[in-house]
Amino acid sequence: MKTLILTLLALNLTSSYADEGMWLMNDFPSSKVEKRYGTKIDQKWLDHARLSSVRLAQGCSGSFISPQGLIMTNHHCAHECIEQLSTSGKDFVAQGFQAKTLEDEVKCPELEINQLVKITDVTETMNRATQGLTGKPYSDALKATTAKTEKECATNSETFRCDVVTLFNGGKYNLYEYKRYQDVRLVFAPEFAAAFFGGDPDNFNFPRYDIDLSLIRVYENGAPLKSENYFKWSKSGAKPGEPTFVTGHPGRTARLLTMAQLETRRDLTLMSVIALYSELRGVLTEFSNRGAEQKRIANDHLFGIENSLKAIKGKFQALSDKTFFESKRRDENVLIQKIKSNPKWNKEYGSAWSEIEKAEKEYRNIFTALTWLENNHDFDTKLFGIAKNLVRAAAEFEKPNEQRLKEYTESKIPELKQSLLSTAPIYDELEIAMLTFYFTKFRENLKADHPLVKKIFAKKSPRDLAKSLVNDTELKKIDVREALFKGGLKAIRESKDPFIQFALSMDADSRAIRKKYEDEIESVTKKNAEKIAKARFLALGTDTYPDATFTLRISYGSVEGYKENGKKINPVTTLAGAFERHTGYEPFALPASWLENKSKLNLSTPFNFATSNDIIGGNSGSPVVNSAGEIVGLVFDGNIQSLGGDYGFDPTVNRAVAVHSEGMLEALDKIYGAKRIVNEIK
Repeated sequence: MKTLILTLLALNLTSSYADEGMWLMNDFPSSKVEKRYGTKIDQKWLDHARLSSVRLAQGCSGSFISPQGLIMTNHHCAHECIEQLSTSGKDFVAQGFQAKTLEDEVKCPELEINQLVKITDVTETMNRATQGLTGKPYSDALKATTAKTEKECATNSETFRCDVVTLFNGGKYNLYEYKRYQDVRLVFAPEFAAAFFGGDPDNFNFPRYDIDLSLIRVYENGAPLKSENYFKWSKSGAKPGEPTFVTGHPGRTARLLTMAQLETRRDLTLMSVIALYSELRGVLTEFSNRGAEQKRIANDHLFGIENSLKAIKGKFQALSDKTFFESKRRDENVLIQKIKSNPKWNKEYGSAWSEIEKAEKEYRNIFTALTWLENNHDFDTKLFGIAKNLVRAAAEFEKPNEQRLKEYTESKIPELKQSLLSTAPIYDELEIAMLTFYFTKFRENLKADHPLVKKIFAKKSPRDLAKSLVNDTELKKIDVREALFKGGLKAIRESKDPFIQFALSMDADSRAIRKKYEDEIESVTKKNAEKIAKARFLALGTDTYPDATFTLRISYGSVEGYKENGKKINPVTTLAGAFERHTGYEPFALPASWLENKSKLNLSTPFNFATSNDIIGGNSGSPVVNSAGEIVGLVFDGNIQSLGGDYGFDPTVNRAVAVHSEGMLEALDKIYGAKRIVNEIK
């Protein structure tokens, strides 16, 4: 982490440094890239890359790689689909999956693909709606205008999805129009042991030897999507020093937050999540040790928790480094002094930092209640998530679109319906285990004397309550969920289902704390963050990129190694390295398919590689392309140094980690015998 600090101290606020930046597709620094790499990236190149890149709405990236709607993403991005399609007799997570024909491709129950087809600047519209407003009126106007703009854009919400995207914390707003695809089918997935070879010990490290790849296909009107927008496959792959471009959907960064906000993250929010996830990992590990079937159904949960826990610890370490933290404080002070030195700017924007600081103090006061009453939305369970969404949707659909909670506006209904009516299996034993844990923590954090705790538990223990809810509910039946969804508020109020009644019993308290947060805290933060963004533009210029927002971005870099503890790390590994690391024991146990076909492989084939591209969580599944716009790799991770990337970027050590295009084809062809897929890609 020290190398991150030293480099960041050398940065200034006026421009991005080296390969830093998650750039907008409609504001890419082409001249800077041409000067640095001699590569000309024009708008035609960018438009093709935009249309060839996709977002997995549930939280990942991907790309079209054939004219028949074939999409490349990570195994861990499609993991939930793979698990949902598995049974105790056919465990596609452990055994892998390959559709030998089109007819064998199987629909994922909940996966939605978004393709960004249009970007419109709506800054003036949003600013006009909120001009002169503060507090709750500002928040209400912002939400109403967002909902109205999205609805007017998505005239057919089943086919199109429109999102108003807040950039630079409110300094700019774009309207993103997506083509929405919900018929998405699984084509190929390797065994989990190969996709996540090295497991948690290797996670966020390099060198790596993973084939973290899944292939899915978009269907339209029952047939594979026909499209001219896809990335062709490179014939030679990526070489050290070669320029690389990553198009994907980085989740959230916090590089523009104020010091008051960063202090809250360091001292409160990150520590809270670390403590919760550490305990939850133990619960899931114990559950997995009960038997083979328990291990199978908990695999996705445990993988996700371990991955998140390691990432969050990296973020916490970055903010806990005093040198780094003080460098952020100095940067903020430089900007504040620039604003104060100009009387006009100071009058307009000078109080923004102190207003956010006040709001952060109020946020700390309600943090526990907000977390346990509202933000832990579904307690990591399907049934409670279904019940809460049904209850909320029924009430929200009674309101005008502009007055609804953002999750229930008209533009969000198709995704909501897909989730509520999913055919994915629900496992009672896992639901009970998760609810027991969360109910225990709920009571522990809100205290036994809290009125809602007394109300919902009565004389029951957390486990007794969990068992009664799961065993007695009818929400496991899709037709019951559909009837409640269509029946609206009347059906919800008349329902005797215990989970519906439970969700109703929590709803008033949950809504109240959310309203307090949105009206009194979030509204202040958003308004003043918008002021800071405008102040930053005035004082430092606009030649920069906004924080990540889980929307399409492009980063540039090159295949490049780095130094760790004084040792030079080579940027490319080979297939031979995977067999050298194989021990026969998890998580370093290659599956039988690899061992049996070792003799067929060219073991010198590049397998994984590192690049200097600026990425973050959400970029998983992003394509790595060369200057010709051809696939040379598939992002699946970052190195351990990149975990502080939420708050800053160090080009000397921050690395994206990807599966090499040659390694993917070699494995598909010679290990998995996937000739149909290889021919389609080529």
